Amino acid sequence: MNSVVTQRFIKCHNKLKEDNRVRSSRQFALSLDYLPQSLSEILKGRRDVTIELIRKGVDVFKINPVYLYTGEGPMFMSEEDHKNFRVLTIVTNAQDDERIVHVPIPAQAGYAGEMADPTFVQDLPTFTLPDYKYKVGTHRAFDVAGDSMEPTLFEGDKVICSYLEPTLWESSLKDNHVYVIVSRGDVVVKRITNKLKAEKQLILASDNSFYEPYRINVGDIREIWYVRAKISPFLPSPQNIKNYLFEEIKDLKVTIKQQNQLISNLNVTIEKMLDSHSSNGKA
Repeated sequence: MNSVVTQRFIKCHNKLKEDNRVRSSRQFALSLDYLPQSLSEILKGRRDVTIELIRKGVDVFKINPVYLYTGEGPMFMSEEDHKNFRVLTIVTNAQDDERIVHVPIPAQAGYAGEMADPTFVQDLPTFTLPDYKYKVGTHRAFDVAGDSMEPTLFEGDKVICSYLEPTLWESSLKDNHVYVIVSRGDVVVKRITNKLKAEKQLILASDNSFYEPYRINVGDIREIWYVRAKISPFLPSPQNIKNYLFEEIKDLKVTIKQQNQLISNLNVTIEKMLDSHSSNGKA
């Protein structure tokens, strides 16, 4: 049986035929650079629609991916919606398992750029993590740049994030949680205050108080990723801090003991001097 996404894709195909935007299923398939025989298998319920076919459907016929994945909204996007829409590129292995794409600092400007294409993302390094929670959904890793999130995150740390669908931004973004915000010109890691419903904006704040919070309009946001974990470089200390403190306390105890002994000796000397002075006075 077809998945619900495939069923909705078929409905979009049927609607295009009803509206005479395509003459036949064959023309629909060829318009998407897809084999008509393979499309026939999808229409007959023998296989599911692929991510690549959905991508082409969005590009060529403005099929609304929000409708495909949630069932909400119109089947097709308007010209303005399509112009501003950014299709998320994923990378899979030979077994069709999704991998985590890593976006290093040198690639972040290109990643945020208007013209970033699937080839750009597919050329980025990818990896997997053993935890099951990273096997479900789409995840991405980003390098942390600068000191704006210290002491929570430091330059050189990597944050592992889960993708947040645009349809969930207004309802699911949590105040004071850390997100990666991909705008039209930048990639930043910030704590957010969600003002989307009332003001169509997010307030982005740093953990480093040197940096002032600022606002970003929803229209400038391309992607939002929820930070779930971090990978930090291991910096070996030349001396274990617990051992260091233990030695410091041990030395302090010795010093105090020595000072107590000196004070005790001084008291004995003073008492002897007083006794001697007293004896001389009586004589």
